[in-house]
Amino acid sequence: MTNIQRQLRILVTGGGSGGHVTPALATVEAIKALADRDGTWQPTFLYIGSHRGIERELASAAGLPFTAIATGKLRRSQNLLGHFTWQNILDALRLPWGVLQAVSAVARFRPHVVLSTGGFVCVPPVIAASLLRVPVITHEQTVQMGLANRIASRLANRIALTYESAQRDLPARLREKTLVTGNPVRPIIFNGSPEIALALTGFANDDALPTLYVTGGAQGAQHVNRAVEAALPDLLTLCRVIHQCGRQTRDGIPAVEHLREVRAALPSHLQDRYHVVDFVADEIGHFYALADAVVSRSGAGTLAELFALGKPAILIPLVPTGGDEQRRNAQHAQHAGAATIIEQADLTGERLCKSVSGLITDEERRNAMACAAKQLARPAAARHLAEATIALATQTGG
Repeated sequence: MTNIQRQLRILVTGGGSGGHVTPALATVEAIKALADRDGTWQPTFLYIGSHRGIERELASAAGLPFTAIATGKLRRSQNLLGHFTWQNILDALRLPWGVLQAVSAVARFRPHVVLSTGGFVCVPPVIAASLLRVPVITHEQTVQMGLANRIASRLANRIALTYESAQRDLPARLREKTLVTGNPVRPIIFNGSPEIALALTGFANDDALPTLYVTGGAQGAQHVNRAVEAALPDLLTLCRVIHQCGRQTRDGIPAVEHLREVRAALPSHLQDRYHVVDFVADEIGHFYALADAVVSRSGAGTLAELFALGKPAILIPLVPTGGDEQRRNAQHAQHAGAATIIEQADLTGERLCKSVSGLITDEERRNAMACAAKQLARPAAARHLAEATIALATQTGG
């Protein structure tokens, strides 16, 4: 490096769910911080994602230039014939076009390194990078390698893992490329204020009730929403509820509007204990700061945040997912004593209320789970992945 700042061009890709995007964005912020500290180089970013994925919205909100490409995914089935669906066939036809678009984007941007965080949108950019001899670092968030990352890892120079156990899903020849960084989390989650959360929700400041945060992930979860709706009259006698319900619809009505109608039908003293929103952005840190416990899916990104903050949780794994990742994530947390599990097939309003009651009314149990969660945290994950990304770019001539 010279005293004149050099440009370090970093192409970022990954998407399909918030769990693939937030680690990428957290790492971008860590790279910027490292650049500011060093002072001799300046990062420039380009994010490649899908046309309709959540990565477009999140990357654009973070101020990153965004390029969309054609992409598809393999919807897996228990039997071989189940793979031959029109959706899988159409998505397979989109892949070559996506690769061509990615080759064009990579050639124009001329990155020194590609950071890939999974989801099927990452496959064309990683293939393009390999064809153009651009080094690639991949990151896997879950306890096992997802299918897209198993493909990308064969073309990657470095393979970053959240959990060491994910090495088992790699061929022996690839394991020497791995490093365990943990799962990067958004810095914003650490800066929350319970007082601001009270102002956002309208909850009474003098209400002694504990607070439960319910989330189905960035896109919401209908099963979770229905269980919360059924449980609300009883839940709200136990605690206040902040509910992120997603942007889905129910009978043609946005879920958030339906649930606000449900709220309006509750007794007036219970209405003031329920706050429902479709999407949570910068206010997430405030909601976490107020929450005494969390009900959520068990996506890798959400779990990393719960561990980092030491939040006891009731987890409802999404099934089926390709490799049943969410159930394995949840089992990892439960085995460590940081969470309990309700299987989706068993999820009812009554079951949810019973589980919440057993947790929210037992402060000693919550404290023990919080300690267990913090033992699983890797708070420096974003910095470690950022350092590995920069090292790969500079070692290969960036």
